Amino acid sequence: MSRSTHPSTVASQSPATPAAQETPLASVLQQLRVRGRRRPLSMVGANFESALEALWANRMRSLLTVLGIFIGVAAVIAALTLTQGANAYIQDKLASLSTMVIVYPGASRSAGAVQGIGTSSSLTPRDAASVAHLPHVAGESPFIVTNDQVVYGNQNWTTQIEGVNGDVLTMQNWTMAQGSWFSPEDESQGSPVAVLGDTVYHNLFDASGDNPIGKQVRIRNTVFRVIGVLASQGGGFTQDDVVFVPYKAAQLRLRNTNTIDQIQIAADNKSNVDLVSQEVTKVLEKNHHITNPNNDDFTVFTFTRILQQIGQSDLVLEALMVGIAAISLTVGGIGIMNIMLVSVTERTWEIGIRMSIGARRRDIRNQFLIEALVLCLIGGVIGLFLGLLIGKVVTNLASLPFVITPTTIIVPFAVASAIAMIFGIYPAVRASHLDPIVAIRSEE
Repeated sequence: MSRSTHPSTVASQSPATPAAQETPLASVLQQLRVRGRRRPLSMVGANFESALEALWANRMRSLLTVLGIFIGVAAVIAALTLTQGANAYIQDKLASLSTMVIVYPGASRSAGAVQGIGTSSSLTPRDAASVAHLPHVAGESPFIVTNDQVVYGNQNWTTQIEGVNGDVLTMQNWTMAQGSWFSPEDESQGSPVAVLGDTVYHNLFDASGDNPIGKQVRIRNTVFRVIGVLASQGGGFTQDDVVFVPYKAAQLRLRNTNTIDQIQIAADNKSNVDLVSQEVTKVLEKNHHITNPNNDDFTVFTFTRILQQIGQSDLVLEALMVGIAAISLTVGGIGIMNIMLVSVTERTWEIGIRMSIGARRRDIRNQFLIEALVLCLIGGVIGLFLGLLIGKVVTNLASLPFVITPTTIIVPFAVASAIAMIFGIYPAVRASHLDPIVAIRSEE
């Protein structure tokens, strides 16, 4: 006996049926109905919509999947901002020293072996005077360095004492907070006068509240009169924790020596640093009666080399960070592949239906590729903001500049897209090569 349904019954049931929430399959079927009227760009948008619907249907699984991606990307961004901030800080601090040439005693050779900087006392005040009148030399100063306790009243502070001349103030672009630098007469006579760094000033005079100018401090058994205080330099490459005295005062009153510890020379231009370095070498070799450069008993050093070394070290550090992050991102990529394979297995029947009503292999492949790409891009965006936040906090705590470069912004999206393509292609291709008949029967 045949079954029949009264038309009125069908008509009455049809409007009353609530509109079910549209599934990814229903969305795909609707796209296929209008595919002939769509342009290629519209089909990409349709595939993108289908991908979002599929991911939203399994949002908890999608969230756990992107976890590995955004943690890896955040680590890369945080590392980049920290590395770039440290590099910018060092470059800024060394920029004022880029015209400096420093001569150290030592590096003499004995039996073919380099003894090293500071292993001999080979520099004299005569050497410093010899380089002062070389072409392109804007200033020079001998340095005598020692560590001693400085005492004022009941306060004392152990710091570095540096014997220098008047050129140092202009060579280093320092400014005075109080008082003045010592005069040429103080230098020539070796007067017991001192200029305090900001740290020394605060540790000796904050307790009493005294104005340091004109006050007397004791270094070893010698009383020095404070004539000035340097403005705070801040940061690590500074002269805040130091006391400056005329180098003859340090030579006669503190060290009782005929040698000096180093010579600092300022070139008139950054481009002339190498030329000044060569001329200084020639003059010192002549002073020390050295004919073979291999027997030099001094070392001429420029900050240009340090800047180059810092640049190379920065590249190595960035490569190391990227390598470590690549391992983390690879693990996240494997997670993407695993989840996509699970998704292909769960949606085998859907894929079969799509292909049986006209979906092409590339439509299936593109949908799953877009799903993988969306997962990775979401992870990349979250990782970018998380990495920038971590980088901002860390650089602030370390008193470093917060530097964002185009690389910082491009990296997360480039990496996320690459992971999506690499780890999403296999599940997408596998889905596109399913046999529609076998796929439909898998639901039975």
